[in-house]
Amino acid sequence: MDSSSYKSKNKVKVKNLEIGGNSKIIISGPCAVEDYSSMLKIASKLKTIGVHMLRGGAFKPRTSPYDFQGLGIDGLKILGEVGKVVELPVSTEIMDAREIETALDYIDVIQIGSRNMYNYTLLKEVGKTNLPVILKRGMNATYKEWISAAEYIAMQGNSNIVLCERGIRTFETATRNTLDLNAVAYIKHYTHFPIIVDPSHGTGLRELVYPMSLAAIACGADGLIIESHYDPEASISDARQTISIKELKRIMSELNIC
Repeated sequence: MDSSSYKSKNKVKVKNLEIGGNSKIIISGPCAVEDYSSMLKIASKLKTIGVHMLRGGAFKPRTSPYDFQGLGIDGLKILGEVGKVVELPVSTEIMDAREIETALDYIDVIQIGSRNMYNYTLLKEVGKTNLPVILKRGMNATYKEWISAAEYIAMQGNSNIVLCERGIRTFETATRNTLDLNAVAYIKHYTHFPIIVDPSHGTGLRELVYPMSLAAIACGADGLIIESHYDPEASISDARQTISIKELKRIMSELNIC
């Protein structure tokens, strides 16, 4: 791939935020939206420490059909309302093209998860919207496949795309995934896309989120997306990788973001 074809770097705007500019962006919130009161409590605390964008899963793609699948449309409504109350833009994953039109009323950023990176029908439909998109790397995807997925979106007219490295599946089983920070350097050098890193899914272990967050920013990431909760152990989904808001504040302080 010839880097000369990517001379201009995209900056993706989300309300008053700019991803890919001079400032590092922190996106945080619980893995799953649980209810209005807990979401508001989390969001209020995140706002206080200087987080830029609120995340929360309304639709949860789970390996087991018996695990919590999210609140669906009700979760979207909760996110939208909480985002307005605390004055933070909202991001959540959309799994099905049929959910896009409804989601547009409640969220500011569409997230495409690892399992759906290859869902070309969904990518094309998302490309027809004007909302910014966070495109997570598939757990077995090559850089070329990931970039091609982004281009499926761009070809429909939506160039507001942020790539997200969230770890890949390797032979290593000590961590949930292997966080591939080579990807950050590669994407920054060879493409025009901004890139953020998800150290929560990338490691699956809350004690590793802090060092990998620092490493991600050190190698050039434009921001981080981190799962947080005021009571991580009580988180209804992915509790093991969820950090406390106090720990998130420590990360932001170390990075001179707050």
